[in-house]
Amino acid sequence: MIGLWLLIPLCFLAAQEDGDWGFGFAEEPGGAAAASGPRVQISGHVAARLFGFGGDFSSEERFKKASVGDVFSGKLNFAAAALNAEGVINLKLSPPSEGSSPVSIDEAYLRVYFGKLDFEGGLRKLTWGKADSFGPLDVVNPLDYSDLSAMTDVSGIKIARPLIHLSYSLGTFSKVEGVFIPGFAGHRFAQKGRWAPAQVSAYAEGIQSSITNTLRELSQLPQYPAWLADAEKIQAHYAQMDVASFYPVTAALEYAQAGLRFTTTLGSSDLGVQYFFGNLFSPAVTVTGADQAQVLQDPYGIRPDIRYNRYHQIGADYAQVIAGFNLRAEVAAHITGDLSGDDGRVYNPALAWSLGFDRDLFWGINLNCQGTESIRLLSVGDDPALDTEAGTDRTSTRIILSLSRKFLRDELELKATGIWGIEDKDVYLLPALIWTKGDVEVELSGGIFGGDAQGELGQYRKNGFIKAVLTYAF
Repeated sequence: MIGLWLLIPLCFLAAQEDGDWGFGFAEEPGGAAAASGPRVQISGHVAARLFGFGGDFSSEERFKKASVGDVFSGKLNFAAAALNAEGVINLKLSPPSEGSSPVSIDEAYLRVYFGKLDFEGGLRKLTWGKADSFGPLDVVNPLDYSDLSAMTDVSGIKIARPLIHLSYSLGTFSKVEGVFIPGFAGHRFAQKGRWAPAQVSAYAEGIQSSITNTLRELSQLPQYPAWLADAEKIQAHYAQMDVASFYPVTAALEYAQAGLRFTTTLGSSDLGVQYFFGNLFSPAVTVTGADQAQVLQDPYGIRPDIRYNRYHQIGADYAQVIAGFNLRAEVAAHITGDLSGDDGRVYNPALAWSLGFDRDLFWGINLNCQGTESIRLLSVGDDPALDTEAGTDRTSTRIILSLSRKFLRDELELKATGIWGIEDKDVYLLPALIWTKGDVEVELSGGIFGGDAQGELGQYRKNGFIKAVLTYAF
């Protein structure tokens, strides 16, 4: 249905080759206008993949129960271009499974050109900023972290959002962009299984901890309520609570987002500045109703408070080639509603930066390095039930390093990527061997997690994997 509504205006626009928006009755059937039509391009890829976790080979019993995942995957891209418009529909293909469709929309949008003004509308992935990956200015699309084996494909893990995007050219090297997103979606995390982060279970554990501590305190009072005799029943009630049901519905206009971006070139430097008003991608989670007075009134009244905080972002970026180094830098200020640092339901204001470069080294080796950091500006409380940032470091710093070398007339590539979390003292290594011959690619790669088991990456240290992928692109 989306494709139909995109192609109808394209067919109309394609008939107006002379740029006239009239009905064109003067043309005879079989003439130039009748013969013209939208130019349709079809591209994509099909892939066969075998995927396995290292732990599946630790014993014969585990090997027998192991799964190699979805062997088939694919993508179909359709682009219909007219004189002054273009429609794009990109589809993801996967084996059918219970409760899900084998075909899903990756992107679907219409682009129309009005002189210096470009208009885009639909499901779109939009990149802002200069960083190669995970830069603080790339704030339009949330990311899908439900499968960390795909983290090196930043475009692939972006989640397309319905939006309107305008771009106006101010000359050869300058332009202004505006984006309006009528709703919101946060980062996507697995709710259960191997890739479910500890934070997901921590929400439920935080509620359990709050009710347990409160019941313990009440039981020590000289006269405690009679219902405390059913403390185990009360705790069982909270153990069965579905925390996911307390997430807010964010498709409404009250979660609408908008931003402006200006980019230009001065000499050999590419510069950009932007402003964005929206919602932080990670939810703020606290617990309400956990104090003694409220529990005395309603022992079943403890609830998680899950919300996405509004914020303003002001940022700038810079890129330039200096002495063979392709430099890229970003800096941003995130201004939230907690300017005093005393509201545990709201993230504190923060600064964020990214600095990276890539360069060809000796022996044909290419190095790509990027560092990113977020710096919380105010202090937080020490009770995770009352402050969503309690127990977290003031800074969060990561370094992403990638080394690659091509052989055999660039057909064979050896590549290694590492992600290092400094405060968490953990690491994620992704070695890969890629052979490309024409439109066919064979990749053998893997992933190794290490470091502190409490870190964001180290918690997956048992999820080391290996995969083999054969891909044909067309």
